[in-house]
Order: sequence, then structure tokens, then C-alpha cells
Amino acid sequence: MVGLTPKDLLGGMRLHNVAQSNDPENCHSMNAKRTGRARSRASREDPPAKRPTDVGVAGEGDKISASSVAILPPKQRQRLAGTQTLVRGLDVIDAIANGAAALPELAAMIGLTRSTTHRLAATLVERRYLDFSRRDGYALGPKLLELGYVTGRRNDLPRAAREQLEQLAAITGDTVHLGILEGTRALYLDKIAGSRRVEISSRIGERQPLRSTGLGKALILDADEKKWCEYYDNEARSGSRYDVPLEQWLLRMRSYAQHGYAFDLEENEDRIRCVAAPIRGVDGSIVAAISVSSAAQYMDDVRMRGLIFDVKKAADAIGTALGFNPATVRRVRSQKTS
Repeated sequence: MVGLTPKDLLGGMRLHNVAQSNDPENCHSMNAKRTGRARSRASREDPPAKRPTDVGVAGEGDKISASSVAILPPKQRQRLAGTQTLVRGLDVIDAIANGAAALPELAAMIGLTRSTTHRLAATLVERRYLDFSRRDGYALGPKLLELGYVTGRRNDLPRAAREQLEQLAAITGDTVHLGILEGTRALYLDKIAGSRRVEISSRIGERQPLRSTGLGKALILDADEKKWCEYYDNEARSGSRYDVPLEQWLLRMRSYAQHGYAFDLEENEDRIRCVAAPIRGVDGSIVAAISVSSAAQYMDDVRMRGLIFDVKKAADAIGTALGFNPATVRRVRSQKTS
């Protein structure tokens, strides 16, 4: 046999490869191998993107599945992740406001893993929206107090109530008042005239009696009967004329307090009647009251009862604008009594 040189061997291998490349079956096999190697390289070079659950933006109970998020364009996926993170952070604050303090309880309440909940809470602590101590757990932070103070200054009572007062005056056609308790009198802060040609003598900045005005009665609905008697006797000593005896007045006040409204049945001004309701603040206490006033000819007993709903609805809307939340107040009161 003639010996082959290394050069002859390399030439033979090239001829063999060319022959295989011209064979259709071999071409298909080689292409498949090349494709497989390319995919393998791509998988090594570009690892799969993390699911939202891996980066703390989603968790159990998410409405959008991880597979749905993965097929979105990168920019849209980034926007969605940011929105979900914000919502989760707000959920954490709400849960702590509702009494959650320990991490396991907090995670269970908002439906996220402990690790995700911890990352969210740690960021909120860093930004002072939350406080944390090993003994007491999580609590609302000083940043929320600062924001509440700023909101309170901007959202003063007359400004917060104005829209509701105007709407109530437009709906009823009658004069609407806003007032607060100042000592032993009702101080009128605002007045919206109605469309009827009825003259109501009240003025903004004027102080009116408590026992004879609907607005005044609404301001003291939360007081006990001892305090009611003090208000009644104080005005009696001032010499102001009032035709409703104490026992009858107390009977009415009990009913008003039970149902959350008050009437003025021509007690303060001749032939003028009104329907009033209290406005409650953040802690549930009465901070102001509103009333709808008109001539007795437009305010028979049936219409007065029909106005209760509208007046209370407007008062509640103003309270909501001031931060009143009935559910929160009920929870705080139950914690105090337990």
C-alpha cells in the first residue's frame, strides 16, 4: 500500500465533506445540527427574563399571569411592573392602617410572599411612609402625617364643602348654611341663597343659638344629656325666648341623635323651618353641620322628611372630603372598647 501524506489525508476529508453536503438527507441533518447549536448558544448568552414574581412586583392572586407579561414588549413590560409595584406598596400601607403589624400577617393580608412583602415594606420604611421596630412591627410613618397636614391646610372646611352646598341649594331651591360649634353658639361659615324668594336673616360670621336652630342641634348630637341640659340652660339664662320645654326638647334630641339629623320647627325664626345634618371628621367626631332652610309654606312635615336623605348625603360627602371613613372609625372605636 502506498503511504499517504498528511496533505493527502486533509484533501480526502474535504472531498468527503463536499460529497455529504450535496446529499439532501445529509444537508437536512447538518442544518438541524447547526440550528440546535445556535439555539444552545442563544440560551447560554441570553438567559430568560425574570418573571414579575421574581422581582417583587407581582404575587399570588395577580390578575395578569407571568406568561402574559413575558410576551409584552420590553417598555410595556417595564411600565406594567412599575404600576404593579406602586399598587402593592399602597396595599401594604392600607393593610398596616387596618391593623397589620407583623410580616406574616401583613403578607397574608395583601396576598404576597413574605420576601416580596418585606422588600416593599423596607422601601416604605426607608422613605418614612412606614416605621418599624422589632418589638411592635410595622406602623404608619411620619411622612403620612406630613402629607395629612399639608392636605388639611389646603382642604379647609368652607372650600371642601362649597361644591356640595351649591349642589344642595340647586337641588332644593332653598338656602343652605354651613356652620361649626364655637363655644356655646353655632358660627355660620358659609351661606348659599336658594332660588325661592325667601329671605333668611342669617349672615356669614354670625353666631346663632344651639337649642333653637337645626344646625345648632346637629352640631351637638354626640353630646350626652347632661351636656344638652347645660346648653339649654345657658341659653335660658341669657334671656332668649324659647317656647319648647326642656323635656320635650330632650325627647326630640334623643330622636335626632338616633337618626343623625335635626329639625328647626319655626323655633328660631318665625315661619322659617330647616333640616340639618352633622359633618364628621377623620376621627368620626362632629366637626361642622349643614342645614337647608326655607319658609314654612315650602317646608311642611312631608317635605322636611323627604329632605333628610339629601341633606345627610351632602353632609357625608363633605365628611369624606375631610377624611371621614365610617369603616375606619368603627374599627378604632371597637379597639378602644376591647
